Amino acid sequence: MIYIRGVTQRGVSGYMEKEIKAFIAYLHNVKNTSANTEMSYKRDLEKVQHFMADRGVHETAAISEQDLEDYVKYLEDNKFAAATVSRNIASLKAFYHYMVQEGIAEEDLSEPLKAPKIEKKVPEIMSPDEVVRLLEQPSGDSPKEVRDKAMLELLYATGIRVTELITLKLSDINMQMNFILCRDRNKERIIPFGMEAKNALARYLDGTRDEMLENKSSDVLFANCSGQPMSRQGFWKLIKFYAKKADIKADITPHTLRHSFAAHLVENGADLRSVQEMLGHSDISTTQIYANLNHSHIREVYAKAHPRG
Repeated sequence: MIYIRGVTQRGVSGYMEKEIKAFIAYLHNVKNTSANTEMSYKRDLEKVQHFMADRGVHETAAISEQDLEDYVKYLEDNKFAAATVSRNIASLKAFYHYMVQEGIAEEDLSEPLKAPKIEKKVPEIMSPDEVVRLLEQPSGDSPKEVRDKAMLELLYATGIRVTELITLKLSDINMQMNFILCRDRNKERIIPFGMEAKNALARYLDGTRDEMLENKSSDVLFANCSGQPMSRQGFWKLIKFYAKKADIKADITPHTLRHSFAAHLVENGADLRSVQEMLGHSDISTTQIYANLNHSHIREVYAKAHPRG
């Protein structure tokens, strides 16, 4: 038997498993959700499945309101973060909404469940001096430094996620119009970039990329030193290395540059809808947090204009 934080995972019968699979297929085919979203729902619902199986409940129809309340209490008693509990409740609500809609369940047993209040964390943001110091660290002529410079400049210029950065294709870059195309299944968004990023990209594309790919035919924009696509872990190590080299004390991650990109735009008058579109947020309330940052704090931390634009 396998134990995950107190839940015994036995060979669970396929009753609930079948309904979870059907729900994930519905999300994929009807709602056009991303692979990450589908994986998150699947993981949350499988935890519920194993919890129920551990108390002898194998069919969705046999689950009671009390069972669901006990599951939420189990999460809270085992010190799961409020955000994790909230996400699990959201997964249950989406699952039951689907089952009622499809006529699999007569009533939504998840309706009484209340998500805990989550204290929104203020995003970690960088000062202009820190941004400049970080982006100027890869200043040499080696293929690796030329590539690293292009990656860091593009990340800060566009605010894209690290996964989006490392999966960019050569065909996603428009050097004449200065924009990149980001795709997530059938959704795509266009994000412009400034001259600093363009210059760094142009230098990288002028021979360095082919050198890193060892002249192999590939549509991958950023390759590692073995000529393979860059990994998330590889880029995390890269940004940590340059942050240390720049003597930046804060814990800098790729997402810190994304937060800094957004905060700069909002502070300098960009409308939230445009920022939401560039960031790829499905809900504008996620973008709203940048507008809610204390203005005096932002003025203290940030320059009045994007220093790399």
